[in-house]
Amino acid sequence: MKEIKDITKDQWASLFNELHPGYFERDYVKRVADDEPASEMFLSLNGFDEYIYEKSFPGNITFGYYNGDFKDLLTAVEKVMPHWVPLFSEKSRVYCGFVDGKIASFCMIENFGEHTVSGNKLKIGGPGCVGTVPEYRDRGIGLTMVKNVTKILKDEGYALSYIHYTYETGWYAKLGYKVVLSWTGKGII
Repeated sequence: MKEIKDITKDQWASLFNELHPGYFERDYVKRVADDEPASEMFLSLNGFDEYIYEKSFPGNITFGYYNGDFKDLLTAVEKVMPHWVPLFSEKSRVYCGFVDGKIASFCMIENFGEHTVSGNKLKIGGPGCVGTVPEYRDRGIGLTMVKNVTKILKDEGYALSYIHYTYETGWYAKLGYKVVLSWTGKGII
């Protein structure tokens, strides 16, 4: 596979449109302001270094798949981004950071299927709806959770990890994710 830096903007745009047909026709997307573009980020898992970001935690902070009460998960999601609540279902594959057994951070592990990128058929997944409950922010829990999910995707044979619709580019870049496209409500810029 070519390195991400060798894939053209047009190829990324083609993949984006394949992953999200009719995306720029959605009302909430049309409201993304010209002066605040959102970004799409990818990481080639072939070169992912799980040691790029290391953080030590006390024993009361743990990580793992969520298998608790679904209402508790929705409560945590609502504290972070209320409009994400309908995106979660009891069938969602969710990974979390926990403090004293309570949800501190969460994300879905998404499977975007296989897609052809620059002549290579690649399995694409990614962390989605990533959030940290306000009282647990600025401790490294969320970024460690995303790092763990990225490692899970690599171990499961995914070729690319994908971050969709983000403004937190510097945060994800700490793990090696690269911005490949930016867009506003008018389309890809």
